[in-house]
Amino acid sequence: MEFIEEMDSPKKREDAYQLLDIFTETTGYPAKMWGPSIIGFGSYHYEYESGHEGDAPLVGFSPRKAKISLYFATGDTRREALLQDFGKHTAGKACIYINKVADIRVDVLQKLITQSVTFLQNKYPNE
Repeated sequence: MEFIEEMDSPKKREDAYQLLDIFTETTGYPAKMWGPSIIGFGSYHYEYESGHEGDAPLVGFSPRKAKISLYFATGDTRREALLQDFGKHTAGKACIYINKVADIRVDVLQKLITQSVTFLQNKYPNE
């Protein structure tokens, strides 16, 4: 993937390719660039009560300079339970941040991916 090849750090590239494999195998969806820096898998169409609507990836990641951002669904209470066994990370509202793949448990990452995809497909069943 060209975006990953253009990364400066060989270690970040290695982690990005490892995540690419994990997300692709777990979701069954091919990787697609969303904007300049997010690698997403699958998609769903959302519409808020305010009338704002759009499309977003079901899950994704972005290997940024400082940390790797992992994108999962928000609003699913099971996410917090899974994160307790995930490994070294910090959490924002929609993102989970990791320094490197070696810091986390891949089996828990796969559960987070599956849980997020299932949650969004149930919440937005029109896709």
